[in-house]
Amino acid sequence: MNTDQKRTRVRKGALQVVTVARNKLPDAKRRRFSLLFIGQDISALLELCVDIQRGSSSTGRLEYGFGHYTHAIVRGIPASLAKEALRTNQAEVDLDKARTEHDAYVQVLRTRLGLEVVELPADESLPDCVFVEDAAVVCGDTALITRPGAESRRRETEAMKEALTDLNMNIVEIADENATLDGGDVLFTGREFFVGLSKRTNQRGAEILADAFKDYAVSTVPVLEGLHLKSFCSMGGPGLIVIGSSDPAQKALKIMQQMSDHRYDKLTVPDDLAANCIYMNLPNKGHVLLHCTTDEFPESVKVFEKLKDHMLIPVSNLEKVKLDGALTCCSVLINKKKHNN
Repeated sequence: MNTDQKRTRVRKGALQVVTVARNKLPDAKRRRFSLLFIGQDISALLELCVDIQRGSSSTGRLEYGFGHYTHAIVRGIPASLAKEALRTNQAEVDLDKARTEHDAYVQVLRTRLGLEVVELPADESLPDCVFVEDAAVVCGDTALITRPGAESRRRETEAMKEALTDLNMNIVEIADENATLDGGDVLFTGREFFVGLSKRTNQRGAEILADAFKDYAVSTVPVLEGLHLKSFCSMGGPGLIVIGSSDPAQKALKIMQQMSDHRYDKLTVPDDLAANCIYMNLPNKGHVLLHCTTDEFPESVKVFEKLKDHMLIPVSNLEKVKLDGALTCCSVLINKKKHNN
């Protein structure tokens, strides 16, 4: 029996075990079980099935799975953002409107979705500090403190490291001065990482991320246009990539599909910037998607409205988008396990 035949046999056997385990679940949980664990590693599935057979409390993983978060780290907007923040265009930013939009964004996370929000104070010497995503990549109990590609942004990681340390995360730092990595270039699918090679992130940064998260495959994707990889894509659910319709976005998606051992569905939106959205899978709420508003991208909103199984929450980002800031840019989401203090 060759290697491929052995793999097929193992997968068939695992599928039988998974089916038996799934049938032991209450009816309401069966569909979510199927959605969350399609394409997962066989070893993880078998471990889960053993938990189900034993009645272990760890089966909570199949309730929430990919996209389950308990905490969010955000940061205030300094007055310096309007004039001094980095940007690729010179559109004027209305500071008051930007702050109003950001406050609404934070309230959605805290009040509507029930996350515990850690708010870091704005720092006038760091005009881009509201875009916290670029300062850290968090997966499981590990937090990789990045080394942003823009030198003016590197001190942003100091407050982020302190906040993540306070949350008892396992901190990994980038010591290599040749490495650059922005969190906006990192797409975690729940199965693997894709890292955009852009003006802000290089190959060495991607290699260090791979070392930090050894349980997951890491593939690099050239970012031909736009600031970051997630300037034109994000996750819209388990196994669902939201992607812009431009040629550079579609070429990046094709590369991701070629590099991956997994199959992903895609949701193509007309506007690249609208493809940046935030997916969560939360207790008592199910699939949640924060996305653009009709004031920004009306045609893309029509596409999101086809997601009938999602709680759709439009969130305005009219001002920060002028600074290349998107929805994912403004928070670091964390799933803090109960055993962490």
